[in-house]
Amino acid sequence: MPLRYAAACVLGAAWFSVGPRESNIPPWLPGIQPLMPLLISHSPSETESLGESFGRFAASGLVIGLSGELGAGKTQFVKGLARGLGIFGRVHSPTFTLVNEYGGGRLTLFHLDLFRLETPEQVISAGIQEFLRPKGVSVIEWAERIYELGIASCVLNRVRIEMVSDSERKIIYDDIGA
Repeated sequence: MPLRYAAACVLGAAWFSVGPRESNIPPWLPGIQPLMPLLISHSPSETESLGESFGRFAASGLVIGLSGELGAGKTQFVKGLARGLGIFGRVHSPTFTLVNEYGGGRLTLFHLDLFRLETPEQVISAGIQEFLRPKGVSVIEWAERIYELGIASCVLNRVRIEMVSDSERKIIYDDIGA
């Protein structure tokens, strides 16, 4: 039975309810810790606040692998992460450009989206290897593609966002100290 605890934590200005640690690990997350923090976000701003907390604690070389269906809130998380890094420009999904680079903060943020890449050859030819050991922070949406395609060459700090309702999200993540 997974460890269960009830608490609330303040991340940024938002309150989050923190629930049981998740132990149902999908097969595409090899080497994952059996118990990961689980958080219920009640709004896009709460999801951004979690990302902001990650950004405040981020060190150069951090690679975050985001997973979740379309509309789950992956880009909201990245907006908060950018804010936590001190990047205040517009942040948007790089679905059609593959990579957006944001500077001006304490670390450069590389935001990748692998949604449109379907084969190992496409992923490799897109040149994502350089973003797996970044001089800054990389966030990879649809990171499960790296594992599904069998080209994982680094350990990702995983963040999985699941839609619970129109406004609630279950967020399961590796604890990086945020």
